[in-house]
Amino acid sequence: MLVIVSSIQAQTTIVLNANNKGRVFEGIGAVSAGASTRNLVDYPEKQRSEVLDFLFRPKFGAGFQHLKVEIGSGENSTCGSEPSHVVTREELLDPKPRGYEFWLMAEARKRNPKVILDCLPWAYPYWIGNRFSQESADWMVSFLDVAKKQYGLDIDWVSAAQNENGTDLNWIANHLRPTLNAHGFSKVKLQAPDDDSKFWQVFDEFEKHRAFDSLISAVGYHYIDGREPWDIDQKNNHPATEKAKESGKPLWASEEWSQSGQEWEGKGALYLARLMNKLYTRDRITKFEIWCPVDGIYDQIIWPNTGAIQADSPWSGHYTVWPSVWALAHTTQFAEPGWVYMDAACGQLNADTWRGSHVAMRNPKTGDWSVIIVTGEKRRVKLAIGNGLKNGPVYLWKSTEKEQFIRQKPLRLNKGTIEITLEADAIYTLTSTTGQTKGSFGTPPESKPFSFPYKEDFSSYKPGQTPLYFSDQKGTFETYQYPNGGMCLAQIVPDQGILWYNNWLLKPHTLFGDANWQNYSIDGDVLLEGGDVEIGGRYADRNKLGLRWILTRDGRWQLNWQYTTLASGQIEDFQPSNWHHLRMEMNGDQVAGFVDGHKLAAVTIKAGSKGMAFIASTYNRNLFDNIHVAPIAAE
Repeated sequence: MLVIVSSIQAQTTIVLNANNKGRVFEGIGAVSAGASTRNLVDYPEKQRSEVLDFLFRPKFGAGFQHLKVEIGSGENSTCGSEPSHVVTREELLDPKPRGYEFWLMAEARKRNPKVILDCLPWAYPYWIGNRFSQESADWMVSFLDVAKKQYGLDIDWVSAAQNENGTDLNWIANHLRPTLNAHGFSKVKLQAPDDDSKFWQVFDEFEKHRAFDSLISAVGYHYIDGREPWDIDQKNNHPATEKAKESGKPLWASEEWSQSGQEWEGKGALYLARLMNKLYTRDRITKFEIWCPVDGIYDQIIWPNTGAIQADSPWSGHYTVWPSVWALAHTTQFAEPGWVYMDAACGQLNADTWRGSHVAMRNPKTGDWSVIIVTGEKRRVKLAIGNGLKNGPVYLWKSTEKEQFIRQKPLRLNKGTIEITLEADAIYTLTSTTGQTKGSFGTPPESKPFSFPYKEDFSSYKPGQTPLYFSDQKGTFETYQYPNGGMCLAQIVPDQGILWYNNWLLKPHTLFGDANWQNYSIDGDVLLEGGDVEIGGRYADRNKLGLRWILTRDGRWQLNWQYTTLASGQIEDFQPSNWHHLRMEMNGDQVAGFVDGHKLAAVTIKAGSKGMAFIASTYNRNLFDNIHVAPIAAE
């Protein structure tokens, strides 16, 4: 029997024995998608391994138990575009392990062989034609094939949908499931609809078509508790229906909490802990996934400072372990998938608010147990351990705004009970288990600015790689071996794909550098297959870019500030089959453009005082080489 008595007046009493019913806990996870992990992969190996340990190593840090990754498409999916393993239809015969999501899954499995893997598309390559087609099924299944053959990974789940755009159950039945089975993936389970609207309506479809019900092993939705105003007691939420809860099917918060773990209060770590408790107690949600595991996002891109841990400056090796890591650890270090919730020990400390709540889980094999409590106001709690649950010392861990995940002195049971006063706005775990740690590697290297001047000739890479520090925002830029034997950078996506939410960006482009760069020049060699190319600086807006020096295959040039043309012209006797050298200088209000050493444009404009550098291309295999950015002394 487990009894929790809340407040000194014992206003709430919860009694439970080991046979009390509850759903099976399926884990706490994270969604690596939208290019959120981009900068992590470029870290020096020592710091990169440390960050990965904080994310995935059991009983050390956040200890994520589930990892869902994006099936990249070459189109923007939030903070960038992740490359596709199959860029053209022809590549279905030989898919490529592009990008960093395969690598991330492999690193997670190294640290925790039990970590559960999942995948989901945001956008699709152009050749698929229809997001719910045989081609899309082939594309998704080939992702699993690459993971298996190239990395030895068995992916456990496929989210059978388009992220936040729902699914087609007929497509799952007639195309996706048969294709999975035909390629040796019959054990892979399907989750749907992974949507952020039409909440719980899929259960109406299951009632009409029982065959669909048997195809879907879990039902997941995004932001079940709403987004704005990000208040734990907000009314803008979508609680699970009784039909959903009575179905017995696993219910997932398959993306929830896309905020910064840097804070304790507000939308940060304490809110996250409250939300995890709330969604099981209220909705019987058994899996909870945050976006994103790591802030590997340049600060000038949207949604910076989002996630559990910050690792966005690989050139310095600096990273920051945020309080949210320890908020997550209060659950992940004390319960594993397969444990069982004890429903009678899950509830609110005060019926008027979710600021204070508690959940309890037990190991059905050993009788171990853990109780996670998040407080609002200061509380007095009484805990009683009954038959079927382990007796002995009660181990206690505590987090507050001042310090997180601190082991407290063990408590001794007195006739099977203990009493304890809990601080306000804190997280506690009481448990029979041991082995938890607050992981540490000492102080990481200090943060420092991006190197300036900067030069990259791509000669140190093999073909098909993403060069250090380049963050694709649309399209895919990868190293390419030119017929003369030299290595350069190519934009390899031949046409615009099926977009996610029609988040149209100007053209394929990739960013690098420092948001504080002001007066500088950018140089690059280009070879045009078709359309046009750009080198640019003072990046300001993902839909409009910044200062843009543009050259077309027929020799036209143009200097732009975003969409506004500042100067333009035509190069006589232009040779499109030759390499050409582009240079743009940005010095205060003075901007100049050069082609092959000839100054063709010089303008004065008050626009774009600072920002990152970029290169851009139309949907052609245009080539870039010898990228150089250097400071210019302000006049």
